[in-house]
Amino acid sequence: MRTTIDSAGRLVIPKPVRDAMGLEAGRQIDVVFTDGRIEIELAPIDVVIENDGRLPRAVPRDGVPPLTDRLVRETLEATRR
Repeated sequence: MRTTIDSAGRLVIPKPVRDAMGLEAGRQIDVVFTDGRIEIELAPIDVVIENDGRLPRAVPRDGVPPLTDRLVRETLEATRR
């Protein structure tokens, strides 16, 4: 897909690519320039490890969208193709 960069340096990521990556407004991403290519990845979620005496668990510092049954099902189907 072809897109353009505006005069402020902003790049419009086409909707099919945003949908495939699960990108929404406000989502942090990492942008890297490697070997003449621009790579965009979802930024890792910052977590804190909590231990309540049983098993330790990773808890996000900021709110994250809920993991729905639909999203899990879609992800499983996409990886099986």
